[in-house]
Amino acid sequence: MSEPSLKSVEPVGVPSLPSSIAQVGTITKYELLNYFRSRRFFVLLIIGVAISALLTALVAYYGVGSFAASALGFYSFWWGNSITLVVILSGIFFGGDAISGEFQNKTGYFLVGNPLRRSSIYIGKWVGALTASLIIFAIYAAIAVGNGIYYFGANIPYQFGQSLIFSVLYLIAVLGFTFFFSSLFKSSSMSILVTAILLLFAFSLIQVIVSTLAQVEPWFIITYASGIIGNVLTDPYPTTQTVRGGFRGDTSRVFAVSIPEGIAILVGYFVITALIGLLVFERKEFT
Repeated sequence: MSEPSLKSVEPVGVPSLPSSIAQVGTITKYELLNYFRSRRFFVLLIIGVAISALLTALVAYYGVGSFAASALGFYSFWWGNSITLVVILSGIFFGGDAISGEFQNKTGYFLVGNPLRRSSIYIGKWVGALTASLIIFAIYAAIAVGNGIYYFGANIPYQFGQSLIFSVLYLIAVLGFTFFFSSLFKSSSMSILVTAILLLFAFSLIQVIVSTLAQVEPWFIITYASGIIGNVLTDPYPTTQTVRGGFRGDTSRVFAVSIPEGIAILVGYFVITALIGLLVFERKEFT
């Protein structure tokens, strides 16, 4: 009778580690619970509902004809002018301190002591932030569609569906961007402040300076790429044009991001910032 191979003998009493997918699921679950317990989810939900309530009141008071003459124009006014703010706030609320908070509060020291891969922690937190953001996103979209159906019936333009997809892509890119800065700093206030200033003010200012004064297309700015969200709701789709103006009749270019270009920029932002953020988190030490 032959002896059993050593490879076939499994150690007794040694628990097997959960798979990476199971680890990501566990981190995601507790990250969502953290958002609910800290009330930040409900704060952002109230902000989103407040913006929707304000728009609803404005349309009801002044009449829908004061803002749009068609269903496409209505969704352009409602969705195209406000969803980018909701996306940026989601990134700040859920991604701004997702990683840096573990360093500042010293909780990460105990988290990484468990048999968890750092990549699973990072991805789980990102998925949790994306899930919470999509819930807010869905509620905001439902209110917009409800108003659109009330005024224009079930005539929902297909461009609104495209804008929804681009908005989710922008959300994914923003979360990758905020997670990068959250990994870069060990202070929650610093990571939140930097991302808020960049996404709310700095990028928009740089875009104006580069496009208007330097006459260079700001293809490297994430907020410029987000223009496809509102542009797709405009018929016809705006294009880069050369206009003449000023006292001397000088010509200048007005830039408009195309759909393929906008998608490429957003995907590039997500891939680059998310990967660099993960690498930084993998190498940063907890003390």
